[in-house]
Amino acid sequence: MGQKINPLGFRLGTTQNHHSFWFAQPKNYSEGLQEDKKIRNCIKNYIQKNRKKSSNRKIESDSSSEVITHIEIQKEIDTIHVIIHIGFPNLLKKKGAIEELEKDLQKEVNSVNQRLNIGIEKVKEPYRQPNILAEYIAFQLKNRVSFRKAMKKAIELTKKADIKGVKVKIAGRLAGKEIARAECIKKGRLPLQTIRAKIDYCCYPIRTIYGVLGVKIWIFVDEE
Repeated sequence: MGQKINPLGFRLGTTQNHHSFWFAQPKNYSEGLQEDKKIRNCIKNYIQKNRKKSSNRKIESDSSSEVITHIEIQKEIDTIHVIIHIGFPNLLKKKGAIEELEKDLQKEVNSVNQRLNIGIEKVKEPYRQPNILAEYIAFQLKNRVSFRKAMKKAIELTKKADIKGVKVKIAGRLAGKEIARAECIKKGRLPLQTIRAKIDYCCYPIRTIYGVLGVKIWIFVDEE
């Protein structure tokens, strides 16, 4: 019987850090957790909404769209700091985008005593992030590109980044076949059993005309 665990949770506290930094009493912990989820969902919905508005313009195939790698939330007594780590921050750099996002987040937080402070950090090596590679594969599949070709192109993009190994796996009704199956491509080393190995991972669903495809990407960054 196979035993599986999320690579990020498996390494939490060693090579992986928390994305939320705050303290709360046990009775208020669930409220703080739900508040974090609302903030993250609000930011992702804002990006998707503005992405659809700008869909009429030509999008470069190598960047595909705005992709959030992760969102850090730091809570103080009177301030909530939100740091958005994004690969290609073109939409958020527009005039008035941050102010509009702050208004939407303030409605979700529903707290008059706490003010929001939003910061944006561009990822130095975008193609080192599994979320960006998964979004790139999704962009290719929606343009009717072969899934094998999309997987190989995604692995080729990792050559620009300093990594030691990458693995891409797609499961579902590939190429419209009636029977679902899984395809996998691997390049380099990927020591999943080693806790000191820093591995980035993401699981990304892609909606196609044949159904939902699941994409999983593992990236072996470094070893401590």
